Amino acid sequence: MSIEVSLKTLQRASQGQHQPIEQTMERLPQGVRRLAVQLRTSVPVPDLWSVLTDYEALSDFIPNLSRSTLLGRQGHVVRLSQIGSQQLLGLKFSASVQLELSEHRPEGLLQFRMLKGDFRRFEGCWRLQAVPDATLLLYDLTVQGCLGMPVALIEQRLRHDLSENLLAVEKEALRRGLV
Repeated sequence: MSIEVSLKTLQRASQGQHQPIEQTMERLPQGVRRLAVQLRTSVPVPDLWSVLTDYEALSDFIPNLSRSTLLGRQGHVVRLSQIGSQQLLGLKFSASVQLELSEHRPEGLLQFRMLKGDFRRFEGCWRLQAVPDATLLLYDLTVQGCLGMPVALIEQRLRHDLSENLLAVEKEALRRGLV
């Protein structure tokens, strides 16, 4: 098992220099990848939570998420249907998943797992943690593509997309004027 760690600094026009996004990637057996990205932001935990749990609006601001539909809720367990799409090597690729999410608001934890969909495995969590003068926003994903899906291609896209997703959540919280 190898772990690759990279730090990249992303620029935002409206904010100037942005905090570095920490990113890790593990290559696990059978084409499984575990990726985690973390952003340090000034947006408070409750405001980020509000954005992350606005399930039907997620496709309005998350890049490459075409649709997010709330299928049902029982207490702190939520079921969603999502479709993501993007251009890869000049071809349009789309994948759908049906997710079960468990909301643990006091802990700032939103866990998810695929019930059915276009991957063999798709699970992870969003974690929000207040630290002095900031909030840590973490997205952790374990994914395994279907047979015939090139692992290296998925890995490349996810490394880019996960960082973009964190920035999109932060930007949406700022846009809503929650801070």
